[in-house]
Amino acid sequence: MFSSLMPQRKEFFEMLAAHSEQVVAGANATLRLINSLGDGKTDLAALVKEVNDHEQTGDQIKAKVIERLHQSFTTPINRDQIHSLIDDLDMTLNVLQSVANAVGMYNIKQSTVEARELASLSADACMRLNRAVAALADKTRGAETLNLCKEVEEIESKADKVQHKAISALFQEGANVWQTMKLREFYSLQESVLDCCQEAAKMIEEILIENS
Repeated sequence: MFSSLMPQRKEFFEMLAAHSEQVVAGANATLRLINSLGDGKTDLAALVKEVNDHEQTGDQIKAKVIERLHQSFTTPINRDQIHSLIDDLDMTLNVLQSVANAVGMYNIKQSTVEARELASLSADACMRLNRAVAALADKTRGAETLNLCKEVEEIESKADKVQHKAISALFQEGANVWQTMKLREFYSLQESVLDCCQEAAKMIEEILIENS
């Protein structure tokens, strides 16, 4: 029984990495969804379901992490940091789910250049975040992990500029009010995915500093 309270060092890292893989899969499905809007060929409902499925799997992994935290005497890194990181990763998936569901809720029939760019930036940031989480257990890869976090933050800054430019364009004279309102909300949701990635990256940086 005592051994069950002393988790293997890799256990938490493996669960965090498994969750971040769901984040990547959800971001890629969202990218395919947004790129497919208006093509008349893609099963959009199937892509929305795919994103929702990844979010549910992420919830299950998060629940296991929390349960294991409560059961364990010791953890390989600060337990509060593990809790915060799984929260940040899970929030990223939650917002990706909101983006996917917003396509139907806002009745968005066509994609835009800006929506595709934000979706691409999100997928890129999630992929780098996944690589950072996967490398977290290996102290010899600290510099690589830190660089990946910095890259996520740079992508978030780029997304801020894309969102600002996209919303400014919506308010040009003669714009359709309803189209402007729903796309403004949609772009904001998309950018929120990058904000969540940035929060997770900052938490990883904090873990690296505390354990260096």
